Amino acid sequence: MNQKEADEIRQNVRASYAEVAEASNAGDCCGVESSCCGVAADPEINAVNSVRMGYSQDDVNSVPAGADMGLGCGNPRAIAAMVAGEVVLDLGSGGGFDAFLAVAEVGTAGKVIGVDMTPTMISKARSNADKAGHSNVEFRLGEIEYLPVADAEVDVIISNCVINLSPEKPRVFTEAFRALKPGGRLAISDVVASMELPQEIRDDLQLYSGCMAGASTIDALQQMMSTAGFTDINIIPKDESKDFIKDWAPGRGVEDYVMSAYIEASKPQKNSCC
Repeated sequence: MNQKEADEIRQNVRASYAEVAEASNAGDCCGVESSCCGVAADPEINAVNSVRMGYSQDDVNSVPAGADMGLGCGNPRAIAAMVAGEVVLDLGSGGGFDAFLAVAEVGTAGKVIGVDMTPTMISKARSNADKAGHSNVEFRLGEIEYLPVADAEVDVIISNCVINLSPEKPRVFTEAFRALKPGGRLAISDVVASMELPQEIRDDLQLYSGCMAGASTIDALQQMMSTAGFTDINIIPKDESKDFIKDWAPGRGVEDYVMSAYIEASKPQKNSCC
């Protein structure tokens, strides 16, 4: 993929999710209701979608109104094993749903940083943080390929159905490795390809923004992560996710090619000197 194609994908994704945020703010549908970049006018529908993806009703009820937009493809918190005092980075934080859940895990001694490339999403998340009175969560505008985070700043990186949207995935993992402290870990929910996608799916920008056309195979993801320096890589596909993925693009048969998966990995500890 050349830079022009990558830029076109990134601009399309940014525009799609700006539309999602604006629609959520207005209480309207964004017009892409069948995809994971869709948003329902009814918050109760978003809550149902989130529970379907692995969150509890208590999770949904605990975040500020408007933070849960029914996006994602799983619950990265289920595998993150966050503890009090840790610094957590959320890639593609959207309205802040996963970031606010992480705050409850790390407590007042910890910190959560959300990064999103869509200004409207950042504004929405910051407004939600103000409403909730959280002082240890912040949202930074930036691209996940060029993280606005210092070297070795965070303990845990979470992400929910976002890395598949990047046209430069190897760089995302390189940046994630840089941002993690030695011994830090990745805990990601994302869409993966069970086989190579047909070209007509890969070329569909709507399916790309809908979290489907940009999916990489498990082997490709493992290679990217290993090259970036990660160890203890574990990718667990969730076959049952096809039940909701088929609703993202009805009649297109995309669920035959992609599914949700949990993705875990670690940054090695520094070698001690003798």
